[in-house]
Amino acid sequence: MTVLQQGNTTASIEAGELVGFKNQGHEFIHQKGSPGWRSSDTEMFPIIGPVNEAGFRVEVSKGNAIQDQHGLLRELDYVLESTTATTASFVKHYKAGAPVKNSKFPKKSTEEWLVWPYDFRFEKTFQLRGDQLEIGFKISGEENMPFMLGYHPAFKLHSDSPIIVAGQQEISLDQVLEVGSRAFQVKDTTSILLRDKRDITISTEGFGHFMCWTEVRNMICIEPISFYPYNVSQDQLHQGFQQLKGEEALFKVVLSV
Repeated sequence: MTVLQQGNTTASIEAGELVGFKNQGHEFIHQKGSPGWRSSDTEMFPIIGPVNEAGFRVEVSKGNAIQDQHGLLRELDYVLESTTATTASFVKHYKAGAPVKNSKFPKKSTEEWLVWPYDFRFEKTFQLRGDQLEIGFKISGEENMPFMLGYHPAFKLHSDSPIIVAGQQEISLDQVLEVGSRAFQVKDTTSILLRDKRDITISTEGFGHFMCWTEVRNMICIEPISFYPYNVSQDQLHQGFQQLKGEEALFKVVLSV
């Protein structure tokens, strides 16, 4: 466990996963073992969304990639690269064509192995600055590699009627629950305020959109995304790709309390 601390604020990171963010004793992150989701955060890469209806194949320039929901990055292990009292850096590497065991097989998927036809390096960094936690993502790999990126943190809810505020739009927990597994779309948005017993703001750079998901009343996932996948059929997911262009792709999420 890596614990970052500054003043009355701490961030707890377990193998690259943000498992705690506390300010003055108040926990903002959904805790593993609580109802709702078995994780507290993850990344969606190199695709966002389900692919079962497309035979778990995603169209790319090098043919069809074998992917499961939200991509294969989550099946790889982070390696801790560096840490200080207020910073930590974790990295995942992938070699083009290397088979990756699919944890959803056989109960939730017919595909035992996932494959992506491009090399990539994926870095996730944490920096605690006062009452803010900055989470950075740095993607490098082959020229013209297609990809989508989503960050999937889960926030612990402490009140019965939290409100999600995105600009002039206010979204209730019931509205998110009604949408179900598709996730509630919040397009063209770079910052969301979660009003709960204690407020938290999720600000982003590089993503452009959000989606919100939960199936319970004690947590909610507020997810920055580069593409909302449920507006196209699964065999058209490639419409949401952007491409690496000779330099690292940078994304940022800032949690402010």
